[in-house]
Amino acid sequence: MRHQIPEQRWRQRLGPDLAPRLDAMGEAIERCVHCGFCLATCPTYRVLGEEMDSPRGRIFLIKEMLEERLPLDEVLEHLDPCLGCLACETSCPSGVRYRELLQPVRTWGERHRRRGLRGWWVRLRRLALLESMARPTWFRAALRLGRMARPLRGPLRRASPALAAPLDLVPARIPAAVPLPRSTPARGGRRGGVLLLAGCVQQVLEPRLAAAVVEVLARNGVEVVVPEDQGCCGALALHVGEEGRARRLARRNLRAFAPVTAAESDFDALIVCAAGCGSGLQEHAALFAGSEHPENPEHSQRSESVEQAERAAAERLAARTLDATTFLDRLGLIEIPAPLSRPLRVAVHDPCHLLHAQRERSAPRRLLASIPGVELVEPRDAEVCCGSAGLYNLEWPRIAGELGRRKAESLLEPEPDLIASGNLGCSVQLRVTLEAAARRRGDAPPVWHPLEILAAAYRGELDDLPRRVEGARTGSRPWPP
Repeated sequence: MRHQIPEQRWRQRLGPDLAPRLDAMGEAIERCVHCGFCLATCPTYRVLGEEMDSPRGRIFLIKEMLEERLPLDEVLEHLDPCLGCLACETSCPSGVRYRELLQPVRTWGERHRRRGLRGWWVRLRRLALLESMARPTWFRAALRLGRMARPLRGPLRRASPALAAPLDLVPARIPAAVPLPRSTPARGGRRGGVLLLAGCVQQVLEPRLAAAVVEVLARNGVEVVVPEDQGCCGALALHVGEEGRARRLARRNLRAFAPVTAAESDFDALIVCAAGCGSGLQEHAALFAGSEHPENPEHSQRSESVEQAERAAAERLAARTLDATTFLDRLGLIEIPAPLSRPLRVAVHDPCHLLHAQRERSAPRRLLASIPGVELVEPRDAEVCCGSAGLYNLEWPRIAGELGRRKAESLLEPEPDLIASGNLGCSVQLRVTLEAAARRRGDAPPVWHPLEILAAAYRGELDDLPRRVEGARTGSRPWPP
């Protein structure tokens, strides 16, 4: 689409942090030819069926706003329900980078939207979620309170589905913490070295995951170091347009992960176990592309030389951030697990921020297929979001619930014994929706990270998993197709 954006005025409006992205925004608009290929994979369009709730509809609305023909609030009405899954980018034949529009408009919108009483309540609730989820101690305490409040889900849901949504996701049991060693040497010869993002929510909900990743990497000749002074990656804040908060969190990690960004580094990559965190870290170059916004508290403390140094470090960190499966697949396994005594069917769920944001599909499958006896099956609509999307299933529970229900049904169709998912948020969403589906169809299979499955295979534990149906089954699509 050709546009007539008054660029000078918009550079002033966007501010020094967002103005450098205006050219990329204009290019994204120009690349869109309204072909409609994105409609089939857009989750909100599939659920709501409205043109303005599709990528091409939103691109048109943003274009109209930038051309000063449409007020911000009318754009946000349809931009707010967007999950940011980026499936539209994968399906677009014109190469539209929808993220170049979504992120800056969402950030600018959070600064300038009109808020009534309900709007301020939503914002305060969101900030409380972001604060608690970024601190494992706070988050563990919040989960304990949530378990006590679970009996109130019914009345709360009748009052407001958004009030009950957090309680629906609270697990029945909060696992005990699993401390990670500061450094784990490679077994045998050292083939590489990595830093590991421990995660914040992950430390509370899935404390064994990072330990399994460390075990698998060490078995394959990789030294793993977990920096003690790291913190939340800021992906949740970035996803909802709180870029100032995301930048403050990122600065802490730029210091913590400095060894991997050094010119003469002994480390090959920063490894991430959750696709959403990895995608957020890979956006750090854009996050630090401009100068600090005057409204942010750090503005007066940032000199031009400091910002340039941060920008360079952020670019290097983004370039060296890899999903754990991507890194291990590129390196290659030196230890193949022992064959299973009986076949194990594994359905692979593709997290959107791995499949679409990082364009990684094959690595998890190749690693799982290396386990003798594992049979990979492909669910239908694998490219469509499960409805997790950061805080989305807490803020838009109706749409997220419908997407989760559909995803659970598609995952259960090939009757897997185990489901592999490389993102914590997706795993939480899937367990809840699979449990609901299981009440109609029988026991739900467990959901594990691909490297948890590989670690269990190394330990000889996969044979202990129950098989849903013994013998040959039909109706599934094996991998590779």
